[in-house]
Amino acid sequence: MAKERKALEISCDTADCSRGLHCFRATKEMAAKNQAGVCRECGANLIDWPRVHQCDLQDIDYTFKALKYEWIRHHFWHKTLNQKAINHARRKGRRGLRLAARRYLEGAIGPAHPFRDGFQTTMSDDAPTAIPFAQHATATCCRKCLEYWHGIPTGQPMTAEQLDYCAKLICLFIEERIPELTEGGEYVAPIRRQKVYHAN
Repeated sequence: MAKERKALEISCDTADCSRGLHCFRATKEMAAKNQAGVCRECGANLIDWPRVHQCDLQDIDYTFKALKYEWIRHHFWHKTLNQKAINHARRKGRRGLRLAARRYLEGAIGPAHPFRDGFQTTMSDDAPTAIPFAQHATATCCRKCLEYWHGIPTGQPMTAEQLDYCAKLICLFIEERIPELTEGGEYVAPIRRQKVYHAN
């Protein structure tokens, strides 16, 4: 019998302002009133959006700090990575992860209108790589999140420079969460499935 997956208790629209965890994804009404950028629940104005939209890797500490004010980002920044994802990253190493992340992003969020945009990045606890965890943590998971967090507009293909920036965010997240990564990767033994014996 397949293992049941626990449904994620939060979404991109969740906020718990009393704990300092907000939602900055503007509703249509907020956008119409030029209220984009503040928390949709409490109105807190915590992010220097022009600064974040510069997509400046020299200012990445501020960007990462800002991302953690949003509940969905905070959740993935602090979520425990599963062993499969950790092992995948260790096998790839930093260099392999840079290539894998960049290649994946080209198809997942690079097109002007990605397939199933908003649903293309799994939120599953048992994702086989750390890339989806990193995408949600860094708001590189779909074009809507890219637009309000990084100022990368929807409806047009991403440039090579934009894809490189997003891939770098992903890799920096993974390197922070798995600091023992080598540059070229290492051998990691596969996780063996345990045999289950049933009584007759």
